[in-house]
Amino acid sequence: MRQYELMLILPAESDEAVVTRVVDRINTTLADGKGQVGKLDRWGRRRFAYEIAKQSEGYYLVADLEADPDALTELERVLHLADDVIRFKVVHKPAA
Repeated sequence: MRQYELMLILPAESDEAVVTRVVDRINTTLADGKGQVGKLDRWGRRRFAYEIAKQSEGYYLVADLEADPDALTELERVLHLADDVIRFKVVHKPAA
């Protein structure tokens, strides 16, 4: 298992139900590949440096993940297809 960090940007008007639905989708996708979500940090609403899809603000989430590369590939596919996700980035965390 490898350690990753995931940053998600959701629409600014996202309420708790949308955030919960996205986090549940991530948990389900990783659980199928025997991965798991560690710490979940909700940054909340932030202003963008430039407009993305005609929006100037978004709701940020940062999560620590533990997963195999195959499970991560499936997670990226699911996030690309999700309507609630504006942008996301997954970064491999080096071993300490």
